[in-house]
Amino acid sequence: MRRWWAVVAVGAAVALTGCGTPAGIDGDLADDWRAMAAPTQFVPAAGVCHSAFSDVGYLTGYQPVDCGTTHRVETVHVGTLTGAPAERSAPPAVGSAGRKAARTECDRKVDRAVGANWRAGRLAVTTVFPSQQAWEGGARWFRCDLNEVESLDDLTVVPRSGSLKGALTASSTLAHRCFNPKTVKDDVKEMAPTPCTSRHRAEFVGIYRAPDVPFDQIDKNRLRIHKGCQALIASYAKLPNNGDMQYRAGTIFYHPFEEEWKNGNRGVQCFLWVERVLTRSMKGAGARALPIQ
Repeated sequence: MRRWWAVVAVGAAVALTGCGTPAGIDGDLADDWRAMAAPTQFVPAAGVCHSAFSDVGYLTGYQPVDCGTTHRVETVHVGTLTGAPAERSAPPAVGSAGRKAARTECDRKVDRAVGANWRAGRLAVTTVFPSQQAWEGGARWFRCDLNEVESLDDLTVVPRSGSLKGALTASSTLAHRCFNPKTVKDDVKEMAPTPCTSRHRAEFVGIYRAPDVPFDQIDKNRLRIHKGCQALIASYAKLPNNGDMQYRAGTIFYHPFEEEWKNGNRGVQCFLWVERVLTRSMKGAGARALPIQ
């Protein structure tokens, strides 16, 4: 503003004296201003944490905290939607191509951050999009938020301190290992974790990518998922994956909930299950440890 007043003062003096324009002054007040920068859209940061869980990224609720303090959610990655999904008038709906694309990117980034498939531990991933108002203003970002949960059967978010980077490496306490299933008839009601050196009847063996079918057809594909998990058991325990597998071990599996499934999450958690009691891990145990029954 000081420069504007100085120019006006000089111009006024020139006009009054009629002596012409001094050297370096062209008399045009409009052409010497620096162009204003284009407005920038808010984009959240990666590598920060949050005290509360959110499923929509409202700017008013954006209050990141240091991951060394107590928090519930960690933003591992921030991506950008492009192409047709970015041209729509609203953030991607459940089951849309945009949701699936963001989910795929989030899964890849989170797996890299934690050191394994995130489904192999007590973790959950949420893809957060901007609000409708922010979207209309040009926001096309999405957040990949990660949090610790209570258990396989209880997805309550656990308050924690410290980043989840590398959370599933080495001897992580978050990694799924051995369990004692609590069943009612043929239904598993709870998977109670226990050390693999204690008495147990089930063990986590890996993630099977289920077929791309509508959610309401999962039951029709249970045999296919069962066989996919059997193949993982065979690889995990170093067994031949043949017709004898059905006589060595059964399977328990957890598939994603409906909304996650529609958004492209096909990761099924697979568990080895036997009727007898085990007191060691079956990883690499071979045929003697899991004989034909």
